[in-house]
Amino acid sequence: MSGNSSIVNSVLDQIGASGHKKVVYCNDPDTGLKAIIAIHDTTLGPAIGGTRMWNYATEAEALEDVLRLSRAMTYKAAITGLNLGGGNAVIIGDSYKGKSEAMMRSYGRFIKNLNGEFITAEDVGTNTRDMEYIQMETKHVTGVPESLGGAGNPAPTTAKGVFLGIKACVKEVFGTDMLAGRSVVVQGIGNVGEHLVELLRAENVEVYISDINEDRLQHVARTYKAKPISADKIFGINADIYAPCALGATVNSKTIEKMKFAIIAGSANNQLADEQLHGKLLLDKGILFAPDYLINAGGLISCYSELTGYGKKRTMQLTENIYNATRDVIKMSKKDNIPTIWAANRIAEQRIIDIKKIKSSF
Repeated sequence: MSGNSSIVNSVLDQIGASGHKKVVYCNDPDTGLKAIIAIHDTTLGPAIGGTRMWNYATEAEALEDVLRLSRAMTYKAAITGLNLGGGNAVIIGDSYKGKSEAMMRSYGRFIKNLNGEFITAEDVGTNTRDMEYIQMETKHVTGVPESLGGAGNPAPTTAKGVFLGIKACVKEVFGTDMLAGRSVVVQGIGNVGEHLVELLRAENVEVYISDINEDRLQHVARTYKAKPISADKIFGINADIYAPCALGATVNSKTIEKMKFAIIAGSANNQLADEQLHGKLLLDKGILFAPDYLINAGGLISCYSELTGYGKKRTMQLTENIYNATRDVIKMSKKDNIPTIWAANRIAEQRIIDIKKIKSSF
């Protein structure tokens, strides 16, 4: 019994330390579902966040990931000016082999039981078809196919936001936001990564690409005339910009030491292995970091538009705000000589504090 209670205590300690409101474990042996839903903050509105399906080595690793992802969603919604809170979910398993209609619908039931406190969308390992299955059990889901009245795949909007974040950083470092002739390493060419490659190549950017899926790598290289490189070459390459578009924590003490990039701006969540330490290391080294949760907010904006009934025009207007929001973060970072991630956190936290005051008045 004491062993079990220490596990419970350590989970509760983790939840408490990260300021989470609620963490729900979902287990359905009949469909093989093992999932964790984390709700970080609901000051601004119901928690929204993607559902990631990944073959985590341990449940502890899955918990750590979902806590980080859901906290980032709180900050993402706050800094983007949306009336949503932060949450996220992970399903433990192989998305290529272990997924089924029954599993996703069972998961939808768990979301339904949260009575609107959590709204989900796709993430790594899930897609619009999965959202369709979830929608069969609950209305608290976005990113469903356009044929069913949804906004469809949010990846193009996410890529557009990242592209605008890159332009805002290039303006700061090089004095103009013209991208022609610049060089970018895109690490991870999944849905968002490929759309980003397309946008960059349309601007005459020299693009290097890396991905664990060799077939996809060669396909994207051929389609957009990008240059494939192996993963171990990424951090030694002499390019202007590093755009991480796969999993997080690729910006760490080891990789920063090797970097020659002027800018880091990509779509991956939680790019810094440690916000405090690595935010400062990048500042000291003179590498401009575009806060990930700010510039990858296009997907969230797309989902928000689906929830509120905004059209595509309004979605694009909100996404275009990412350029100026990134410039504002850079401005604060320079004025106070603090890492850009700290500046972004300050802006996001201030909005939550301000709205809390309004909500406490009735």
